[in-house]
Amino acid sequence: MTSSFETFPPQFGDYLVFVDESGDHELSKIDPQYPVFVLLFCMIRKEDYVTQVCPSLQRFKFEFWGHDEVVLHEHEIRKPTGCFLFLLRKVVRDRFIIGLNEIMRRLPATVIAVVIDKAAYVTRVLKPTSPYDCAIEIGLERVFGHLDAEGQTGKSTPIIVERRGRREDDELELAFRRVCDGPNPLCQPLPFELVMIPKTSNSPGLQLTDLMARPVGIRHLRPGQFNRAYEIIETKFCRSPTGRIAGWGLKLLP
Repeated sequence: MTSSFETFPPQFGDYLVFVDESGDHELSKIDPQYPVFVLLFCMIRKEDYVTQVCPSLQRFKFEFWGHDEVVLHEHEIRKPTGCFLFLLRKVVRDRFIIGLNEIMRRLPATVIAVVIDKAAYVTRVLKPTSPYDCAIEIGLERVFGHLDAEGQTGKSTPIIVERRGRREDDELELAFRRVCDGPNPLCQPLPFELVMIPKTSNSPGLQLTDLMARPVGIRHLRPGQFNRAYEIIETKFCRSPTGRIAGWGLKLLP
């Protein structure tokens, strides 16, 4: 008789994949101030996550709040509210941003971002699907390719996302299952597990991923504007064997 422990748990991979978005995926009414949708995938080796990523973010929070229960959100940092109001003081904000940039510079991660220019997408694509559905298919395909090259073939990898509401969560799970069950450009099942966590969850990986998505969108909209956050993120993008980012770590549609 075969013990259940011989088949469960499955063979877990060495990576965590965090996913966050910037912008909405509405196509009928496009925001002229931010007419893009960005879905960003951040891949971190588990060993690096527990030994480097989590401790460094905890120490950073201890410095500014005295505890690590604050959840970092890009919007609240950019336009200080709530427990980020102290950032209205320039001298403190400068120290905060320098420290946060240093964490991002040292972040041992590989990033893949899908950027959809919604106005062009609606104009050029005959039957445009939801930007989220389109982005998650393209992103998961590239994540699989990178992890496969890292020796993760056949290993179960969690794809960690933030819950957005019952209807949105159901739509995401449907899109995720559709891609991972086999009808995808690779024509094969993908060994990913969808993990949805509450917005209030204090996940270091999701918080750092949240800080990256909007700067990628701003870079597309205003390429000539100084964007230090993007300059740091650019060093994390997945690259081709010859060092190309376009089409590998950064996919622009259409």
